Amino acid sequence: MDVDLTVRPLPPESPLAMPVQSLRRPPSERRRIEDRPRLLWLRRFLVIGAAIVLTGFGAREMYRVLGVNGLTAPGAFMLVLFVALFAWIALSFTSAIAGFVSIVTGGGAYLRAKGRPTTRTALLMPTYNESPDRIVAALQAMDEDLREAGASGLFDIFILSDTTRPEVWIREERAWLGLCARTGGAGRIFYRHRPKNTARKAGNIAEWVTRFGGAYPQFLILDADSVMRADTLLTLVRAMETHPDTGLIQTLPVITGGTTLFARMQQFAGRIYGPVIAHGIAWWHGTEGNYWGHNALIRSVAFAEQAGLPELKGNKPFGGHILSHDFVEAALIRRGGWAVHMMPALEGSYEESPPSLIDLAIRDRRWCQGNLQHAAVLPSRGLHWISRLHLLTGIGSYITAPLWLLFLLSGIVIALQARFIPPDYFGSGKSLFPLWPVIDPVRAMWVFIGTMAMLLVPKVLGILAALFQSRVRRGSGGVLGLLVSLVFESVIAGLLAPVVMLTQSIDVAAILLGRDSGWNAQRRDDGGIPFREIVRTYRRHTLLGVVLGVGAWAVSTSLALWMLPVILGLVLAVPLAAWTGRRDAGQALRRLGLLRIPEESRPPDVLKRTLALQAAAAETGDDVAMLLRDPDLMAAHRTMLPPPRRPGVDPLNVPLLTGSARLAEARDFASVWPTLDVAERMAVLSDGAALERLQAIL
Repeated sequence: MDVDLTVRPLPPESPLAMPVQSLRRPPSERRRIEDRPRLLWLRRFLVIGAAIVLTGFGAREMYRVLGVNGLTAPGAFMLVLFVALFAWIALSFTSAIAGFVSIVTGGGAYLRAKGRPTTRTALLMPTYNESPDRIVAALQAMDEDLREAGASGLFDIFILSDTTRPEVWIREERAWLGLCARTGGAGRIFYRHRPKNTARKAGNIAEWVTRFGGAYPQFLILDADSVMRADTLLTLVRAMETHPDTGLIQTLPVITGGTTLFARMQQFAGRIYGPVIAHGIAWWHGTEGNYWGHNALIRSVAFAEQAGLPELKGNKPFGGHILSHDFVEAALIRRGGWAVHMMPALEGSYEESPPSLIDLAIRDRRWCQGNLQHAAVLPSRGLHWISRLHLLTGIGSYITAPLWLLFLLSGIVIALQARFIPPDYFGSGKSLFPLWPVIDPVRAMWVFIGTMAMLLVPKVLGILAALFQSRVRRGSGGVLGLLVSLVFESVIAGLLAPVVMLTQSIDVAAILLGRDSGWNAQRRDDGGIPFREIVRTYRRHTLLGVVLGVGAWAVSTSLALWMLPVILGLVLAVPLAAWTGRRDAGQALRRLGLLRIPEESRPPDVLKRTLALQAAAAETGDDVAMLLRDPDLMAAHRTMLPPPRRPGVDPLNVPLLTGSARLAEARDFASVWPTLDVAERMAVLSDGAALERLQAIL
């Protein structure tokens, strides 16, 4: 392996102070944002005001449905749930309308970008037990794209590893060395492995900022599945340099690379419907935008001054380190007087989707816990009210699931009450005339139709916006392909919606009961999930669907028909999860020209190069054994080891002692290595003396 090992794996440290922020005390000095969108207050008044008016109208109509002769207790409970859920739908509806107008009028470019970049930018790739080949392929493709643009000298790349699996750790080092060799990246492509992944991804980034952030005016955070074009990176840096009061710029990542049916549905929805929502929120958020954790450019000083996250009081899952750190970091940066922008019209930012419903549920479980932690951040002093709204929206994205479930159940209770419990016609007071319990069925039908229409309008607007853009229209299968894909995606998504609703309701209940989600690596390939695991995950959904179906049918045929989409989705949860997670199902639709997006029809060069590099990556076999045999790899590995541990202080000393004891008694590598647990392997690979013993018994 031809690598210049005289180059340090990390550059000279340029520390940047990053104090932990208080959630109770706002910063003493605030910056003034000069460059704000015109009439931003009017935009917010129109979007939020229209949502309030719609919610009031919906509440009045629902009251008339349930309270013809006065509300019962179940009816009042159902009305409260309806108002909360309808307000959520109404805000999305008005934002989508604003986004559609912004797209068709050529809006979305809210930040000017002048000249050519003159400052250096760090590209950060945090990783946690991810595939090193996938990560390195994306970084190499981006580096080559920057070189073709004549800008590779303006960007340094950092692979920031929090990996806890020993084999993956060694594979990361091999991949980094290979990347440096292929790109000539020694001295500008760096690798760092943290022995303790304190505070997870947020702590990973914070550690880099405090050690190296002073050398870079801005840095861009990638995810393990992120890819970005060179012209996009240059535009972001130019925009940051043009606007000195901007602390963060978030792009709109386009989901690509989906092969399973589920992933292709996600990427179609994100590419066609997503821009309408993104343009809408960017239009009225203005300088109080949000941050989604990756594919975003951040000013180093703004992040260091303001985004040091506190540790929440109490035990997990509500206490401890904040899992969903991105919303909070954006709120703190804005609190410090820095603008937070979104650039939804800027193309060239890409990510991938979970390949199956189960993989989405695993990721959602962690996000759910992190978003519910935001309840402790909401009352923090000094936050902008739009930032509070972001936090509240994040909480609501999961709380609404159990609210929908309760809404459905309360409707069934009202139907059961009307069917089986004799009404009290005269109540407790004196009256000459009976009180007939009445629900207005005609008005109920129109409320239902109106609510469903508001849910579907953002999708229809997304299709219309795509039809207005010739490149998007052609790349998505034309008018017919878009319309057929819309119908297909809406039907399948409608069946999956109650499944997701119940899953998220279970997640919320588990968190409220004190169960921590942990932090596991995300599965990103399209390998099939065993059917037994699917049955185990969704058997409760099927059971609830059967119970609801039987109960609705026992009340009346009309109620069963009204609830049929929910009942069908829950009853078919297992086959739906299995079918949508299949690669062959996704590829069959691709051959039919359905669920296509422009980035799939004509993929950008950087995406094609990334896929080619991933396909060319070869299996490495036993990475630890290769470390022991390869002197170049071993030399690089030793260079990157942390300082020796102090006896009796570091908790990693225990697995090191036990692992070293087994090595001392072992005669060969093959017999002892499998007997070590993960902690012992990591400790052994982190210790110079233990490595020498491993080499001796190989």
